Amino acid sequence: VQLAESGGGLVQPGGSLKLSCVASGDIFALYGVGWYRENPGNPRQLVARMLNHGGTSYATSVKGRFSISRDNAKSTVYLQMNSLKLEDTAVYYCNANRYGSEYWGQGTQVTVSS
Repeated sequence: VQLAESGGGLVQPGGSLKLSCVASGDIFALYGVGWYRENPGNPRQLVARMLNHGGTSYATSVKGRFSISRDNAKSTVYLQMNSLKLEDTAVYYCNANRYGSEYWGQGTQVTVSS
């Protein structure tokens, strides 16, 4: 599976961004998907994930602000980010997983700054 993220950028605190991740190379609907983020000095951390049957979970820090969704017909997973905070600044990575195999995109930078 190949993954390609888009939608990152610079946004002011309180603003919104929507990240997209397009998958290719296999049947997308069979995979669990997720978004992770990483910034210098900190390990990559889970932001949100969705199982192939639709169950979701979120990091405590983003609950109520971020929403993960998927469109299997378009082989795309989304991350809607609202009420962005300075501490949300990071490189965001898309993940697809199945039977213990993990696949990653190249990452997209999100910068929250006034």
